[in-house]
Amino acid sequence: MNYTPEEKAKWDKVIQTLEENMDDPAQRMLFKTFIRPLKLYAVTPEALYISGDNSFNLNHMKSRWGTMIYSAVPLVFGRSYELEYYPENQIAQIVAQLRKSTLNSKYTFENFIVGPSNQFAFAASLAVAENPGDTYNPLFIYGGVGLGKTHLMNAIGNFLSGEKPGLNVLLMTSEAMTNELIEGIAKKKTSELRSKLRNVDVLMVDDVQFLSRTKATQEEFFHTFNKLYDEKKQIIIASDRPPKELPEIEERLRSRFEWGLTVDIQKPDFETRMSILKEKAAEENIDIPYDVMEYIAHNVNSNIRELEGCLTSLDAHARLMNAKIDLDMARTALSGRIGAQAGQPLTAETIIEAVARHYGIVPGEITGKKRSREIALPRQVAMYVCREMTGMSTTSIGQAFGGRDHTTVMHGCDKIAEAMKADFAFKKRVEEIISIIERE
Repeated sequence: MNYTPEEKAKWDKVIQTLEENMDDPAQRMLFKTFIRPLKLYAVTPEALYISGDNSFNLNHMKSRWGTMIYSAVPLVFGRSYELEYYPENQIAQIVAQLRKSTLNSKYTFENFIVGPSNQFAFAASLAVAENPGDTYNPLFIYGGVGLGKTHLMNAIGNFLSGEKPGLNVLLMTSEAMTNELIEGIAKKKTSELRSKLRNVDVLMVDDVQFLSRTKATQEEFFHTFNKLYDEKKQIIIASDRPPKELPEIEERLRSRFEWGLTVDIQKPDFETRMSILKEKAAEENIDIPYDVMEYIAHNVNSNIRELEGCLTSLDAHARLMNAKIDLDMARTALSGRIGAQAGQPLTAETIIEAVARHYGIVPGEITGKKRSREIALPRQVAMYVCREMTGMSTTSIGQAFGGRDHTTVMHGCDKIAEAMKADFAFKKRVEEIISIIERE
């Protein structure tokens, strides 16, 4: 099976939702011809593979309804996917070719945008790629959805494919491992999965938190881990949480996850988000003004997939409507995405209150004239958080902080950014403040 029953049900829900939104009889007729024939064929960590009747219908469908379908998927699946469409008579061969290599060639070290939130994870991944089995074994990478864990794992694999092509590299999700094991048990062929996992030089397991779904998979991976580790084969693991926060995983596995190096990836800061948008726009040949990138970077701080999704939506809107991308168009085209994330507008006053509460001072001291370190530091932190979490200009931030000049705001933000790079504990403290504001 190329997908789970749950994934099939979600895809069916996407189609049903689209049909329910088509009231016009002519639209319903077109729906029957171009959208209803779409079938889910396979699911990978990055994409949904969809089959259709023929190339002509698929091309027409994508040009007219592609953006609508792309936007509907995360509403049902809970996350964004790339959508790959192929005719029914081609898709089996395409997916079979895809499975010959477990790596996605588009993810490399060269196109990974490095910033304060991921530079340690990047350096560790590169070190492992250069000396697999000798440096940081296992390497455990954790962080939220869409922050770059899968990119780094593929980058390691692609680096090794180029530099050491003789190595046997396998990347798979824990969910795929579980599905293969269940299928193997049913067909009494578990030895095939065992051989596949244990006869590799580099094993990379993505979304390891899902190993908890079956005891049998944990048992299999435990013995696989021991064999590969004893033979000095490289093991790389990715998860949404650090080992200690995976209580559903057996203790003997969690302890082994910590034998090597554990690194985390945080949400990208404003500068990194801007760099990601510039890189993606150049890669996709999307002509996007600087102020539109600023608008996206200020308002989308959840993960990289959402940033890229905004660019894709803008490009599709511009092509379909034959319109130029500008700030007004971006506000309209991205209202669903950014509005859904933003909720009620976040104000400087709300941020000042939260920072003051964290440091045990009153908001008026932050906006006041005192310059003692006990007040200046929280003031600069609040300025930095305002720049990271709102679309306010430095001039507007300065006005909210007692009429201060925009250069004062820039200086304060730069000081906090530098302090976060130099002091990990301080970085965590600022991130904790941001997390509290996001939850509120």
